[in-house]
Amino acid sequence: MSAVALDPDVTLRPMRDQDIEAVVGCERAAYEFPWAADIFSDCLRVGYNCWVVDLDRQVVGYGIMSVGAGECHVLNLCIHPRWQGMGLGRLLLRRLLALARAKGTDTAFLEVRVSNHLARALYASEGFCEIGVRRGYYPARNGREDAVVLARAL
Repeated sequence: MSAVALDPDVTLRPMRDQDIEAVVGCERAAYEFPWAADIFSDCLRVGYNCWVVDLDRQVVGYGIMSVGAGECHVLNLCIHPRWQGMGLGRLLLRRLLALARAKGTDTAFLEVRVSNHLARALYASEGFCEIGVRRGYYPARNGREDAVVLARAL
């Protein structure tokens, strides 16, 4: 898989081991309960589709997706809060879904926190529909938070 240059300063490219420190930095800036570095390493090791958003040679976001049995699952999609609102998350989501289509998948799934209204708006605008709720799926400051399960035909 090759990198995709979107404009002179933004590139979507496959994640490398040496990106993990920057990816974890984005994760920690964006989420109160971030993934640990070893989770990202494991995603690379098992061959998930792991991509980064490179802005001026700096990793400012990433996406991780598994593909199998005719479907894909977007496991994590994150843009550093400093660079949110620039359309980078949308570009990355579209890239992941294009990769899934190229591998013959027909349905995309993901979970999102009930409270993450910006992400939910992005996913709705990209054709994702709510198909269920996972009760207590995410850790939260005062216990657990539900996840909305979304799906989209590809």
